[in-house]
Amino acid sequence: MKKILIINGSASEKSSNQKLIDNIISITKEFFNVTIFNNLKNLPHFDPELSENNTPKIILDFRSAIEKSDGIIICTPEYVFSIPSGLKNCIEWCVSTTVFSDKPTGLITASASGEKGHEELKLIMKTLMTKTTNETTLLIQGIKGKLNERGEIKDSKTVDELTKFIQAIKELTENSSS
Repeated sequence: MKKILIINGSASEKSSNQKLIDNIISITKEFFNVTIFNNLKNLPHFDPELSENNTPKIILDFRSAIEKSDGIIICTPEYVFSIPSGLKNCIEWCVSTTVFSDKPTGLITASASGEKGHEELKLIMKTLMTKTTNETTLLIQGIKGKLNERGEIKDSKTVDELTKFIQAIKELTENSSS
């Protein structure tokens, strides 16, 4: 089983993104061993002087989780036409390292609109040299209306898109030397 780290870009415990992550875990339990990083609120604000020396333990643990994974999935909302500040902060802690380099990565932006945030996330992760494909990026617009009260995806088009996304990230991790 491939080890997948899912980074939840939402700071809300009951977010649509967490519900989407729960769906992903349910769908992939036969072939992915998933760990969720749901701790963005507890990370210190990025400090470039601490990025390489005297790095906080929580940051070292986060980087280690990335290194030990076979692949990454980032699932995030869009806040004010951008990625959430907590997600940006955690990524900034990794810029001076190579933990994301050549790491098979799936990017999901699930929000009301999400277009600007999704484009920004793709650009950031391209800059960090992650391995992504068009099939391992997914924009889900209007996410709240696509989930039922139990958090299940009720929109068949979204189910199909998510299934294709999962298959693509599975293939990317299987074909990678990470």
